[in-house]
Amino acid sequence: MKQKERRLWLIERLLEEMPQYRDVEIPGDETGQRRLLRSLFNVRPPYPAAPDFLKVQDEYLSEVIRERGIVDSKVLTPTSADSRLYLWKGDITALRCDAIVNAANSALLGCWQPCHSCIDNIIHSFAGVQLRIACNEIMQAQGHEEATGTAKITPAFNLPCKYVLHTVGPIVRGRLMPLHCRQLASCYRSCLELADQNQVQSIAFCCISTGVFLFPNEEAAKIAVQTVKDYKAETGSQIKVIFNVFKELDEQIYRSLLGQAEAEKI
Repeated sequence: MKQKERRLWLIERLLEEMPQYRDVEIPGDETGQRRLLRSLFNVRPPYPAAPDFLKVQDEYLSEVIRERGIVDSKVLTPTSADSRLYLWKGDITALRCDAIVNAANSALLGCWQPCHSCIDNIIHSFAGVQLRIACNEIMQAQGHEEATGTAKITPAFNLPCKYVLHTVGPIVRGRLMPLHCRQLASCYRSCLELADQNQVQSIAFCCISTGVFLFPNEEAAKIAVQTVKDYKAETGSQIKVIFNVFKELDEQIYRSLLGQAEAEKI
């Protein structure tokens, strides 16, 4: 199959799986089809997927990711202050490293809002339906929602990295409280501990809780950098830590905290 054939085949299979969407009209243009396919991925429940579906989906997503471009973490330049710390501005789903961190919600099943711009949605969209299935297995075995400040690890499936670490950051409603700060620090430490337990050599952190969870960007960055430095000092961990930013504001903040003259841009 070519990409267009894969895309249409996947759309048709997903519409068959979910009867409530069977009357949806398939757009004739590529942009519309891509958007519909991602939307269907986003709303698909975590029930098992047939081998033939996964084969076509994996082929399709692998090509999409290749077209979007992959950045190998090995080409990144470390900060001048610490050779194991990095600052990189870009799309975390394009980064080839051992693990990336997902800012998840307490259900740990990804974002269900079609084509939402949050990192949770983007990671699940490009990883494939296997990621929600894997997260659901964890949650079913656990029997309760994921606590704020903790983390779980899954394979990354179709993403360029090997693993995804899912952590639930604090939600700031109103004034920032000391509890929020402790919970955010726990997110970073939990991810680092889990990464070291799984022999992860490199990990990319997104700006946890600074989006719709409303944690102030500068305070969040200070906590992130200090927690990582403290963890490495206390444990002797040699893990390579990449602070991934997407917004200009966060780039400026981290550049200042890490003593970077210029942030790495690719």
